[in-house]
Amino acid sequence: MSALRCASYYNATINQESNYPTLEDDIRVDIVVIGGGFTGVATALELAEKGYSVALLEANKIAWGATGRNGGQVTGSLSGDVAMTKQLRRHLGNDAEDYVWNLRWRGHDIIKNRVEKYCIDCDLKFGHIQTAYQPNHMQDLNAMFEEAQRRGMGEYMTLVEAKDMGAYLGSPLYHGGLVNRRNMHLHSVNLCLGEARAAESLGVQLFEHSAVLDIQEGERAKVMTAKGSVTANSVLIAGNAYHKLGRPKLRGMLFSASLGNCATAKLPDEIALQINPQDLAVYDCRFVLDYYRLTADKRLMFGGGTNYSGRDPKNVAAELRPSIERTFPQLKGVDIEFAWAGIAGIVINRIPQLGKISPNVFYCQGYSGHGVATSHIMAEIMAKAIDGQLHEFDLFAAMRHIRIPLNEWFGNQALALGMLYYTLRENWR
Repeated sequence: MSALRCASYYNATINQESNYPTLEDDIRVDIVVIGGGFTGVATALELAEKGYSVALLEANKIAWGATGRNGGQVTGSLSGDVAMTKQLRRHLGNDAEDYVWNLRWRGHDIIKNRVEKYCIDCDLKFGHIQTAYQPNHMQDLNAMFEEAQRRGMGEYMTLVEAKDMGAYLGSPLYHGGLVNRRNMHLHSVNLCLGEARAAESLGVQLFEHSAVLDIQEGERAKVMTAKGSVTANSVLIAGNAYHKLGRPKLRGMLFSASLGNCATAKLPDEIALQINPQDLAVYDCRFVLDYYRLTADKRLMFGGGTNYSGRDPKNVAAELRPSIERTFPQLKGVDIEFAWAGIAGIVINRIPQLGKISPNVFYCQGYSGHGVATSHIMAEIMAKAIDGQLHEFDLFAAMRHIRIPLNEWFGNQALALGMLYYTLRENWR
């Protein structure tokens, strides 16, 4: 594991570490992408496949930010789907519901096809269950099941009653669940690094430790780093919550939330089979939820306890251990070998934010904790937009978002209060 990466399970099990140079020249390309996470790398790859010359600038290491710190779940839980559908009706009419439904599963196909096309080894597995933490959550899961049946996806779905949950999870907590065999889980860092190598093979110039200091707008924009620059026809800002570029345009639109994650020691085969016999990724129905899965080497990777104040948790392992032991009492006292935190970009209405700072400077951000699949969808839309196919980009760019005035600290405190309300309401239901 590189000392330049956080001490996560993902980073301890990288297949092939990245070693891209720092930008120290003045170069010219068609498009420069700022940010080496899923959005930036996937967009760069899409553009290279279209024949563009592309440079990508990452301030740290490829997959250093939220891309390398998440739960590794690829699900159809599209953030902001209700608000998105409502706004899309202005442009798509009765087709808005179909568009959002299809959008849910688009990232799955992009990732699956890319893994196959470029032979990316990222522990890709199929299978997920959303669990009912309270009895009344089964109403929502039943509605999801019926919607999937109506739309021809019934073959992937199984609605599980409380009495049958033991066949899926060895936990006393749940009142049922909805199994989805189309959803996936994977090793996030190895996926992103594999996509970066694919982009490099198509001519993309990737640079690490090359933080962007300034963007000089113009007919051909110039992106400045400490030791070099990139002049390009178009720029994409794809740093999500890890940058301060594009101010004042982007101020007050995106807020950071800290997500804690951990991985236990390797579990004996019989314990792994007992707690998760079908090797499913899992999250529950709460607004502030727990999410977990087994890794390829049979550790329990467990995340939750999202902190919306903008502060990192003091001790991730200590904060997550009670949830692990409540979920699986048989793991009481289990060693936690890896613990880490990451910053997610939270949007008030949960709709991803796509737009322009200027005529040729684009931005894409804000997946609100559902970024593995969504980032790949938005990367496809951004690549098409830069290529001149603006239909879907225009749909998202026209979305109305809530901008919180004053500074980002104030916005985070307002967000934290809102999340506290939902947490208390769920606990008292």
